[in-house]
Amino acid sequence: MEESHALLTAFQTAAENVSAVVSRVHSMEAAISYAMELCERKEACQLLVSGCDSRLSDRAEKLCDRKQAKVLAAPLMAEEDINYMGTLCAQSGVRLIREGLRDHLAGIDMGFTIADWGIAETGTLVMDSTSEDLRLATMISEVHVAVLPVGRIRETSYDLEEELRDRFGTAPNYYAFITGASRTADIERVLALGVHGPLELHILVLEED
Repeated sequence: MEESHALLTAFQTAAENVSAVVSRVHSMEAAISYAMELCERKEACQLLVSGCDSRLSDRAEKLCDRKQAKVLAAPLMAEEDINYMGTLCAQSGVRLIREGLRDHLAGIDMGFTIADWGIAETGTLVMDSTSEDLRLATMISEVHVAVLPVGRIRETSYDLEEELRDRFGTAPNYYAFITGASRTADIERVLALGVHGPLELHILVLEED
């Protein structure tokens, strides 16, 4: 128990140092409710809406109308959890999608995923991103909310070596190491968030048994 608490504390400190928001939840229902409250507070993604005040073709007008609603992407979720999330989305007027994220490349407000592991040393999430939909949810959403079971936190990346070696035995596969929100300083060495990925990363540490 003490070791688990120490790993969690170290993970939270490291993740917050790279602009992630770390919170603790006791159930998947609480994690989903957190994501929904966050989605309700944010403004709808405006990338597709910009320019809608101009004269557009009928097809473009339909696209503008469709994007007025917020979009929450939650690929590879368990049926019980997606049903609960779907109920909350319907109540809030949020459009919930589980697949076909490639058709929404400019308009996903929030991605909701479950991480495979966390690395305490660097505050990093490790995710099996073989699924294109899951991969896109972590890359093109304005806000990424990731659930991390507390028992899946490891001290360093070396502690994952054996587990990852077993996973890599089956191809094709794709693993992502996500540390903080997207950031770059390519332009005049000025730090900018969200250029190559989500503006915000929220990590919900799931503490249930």
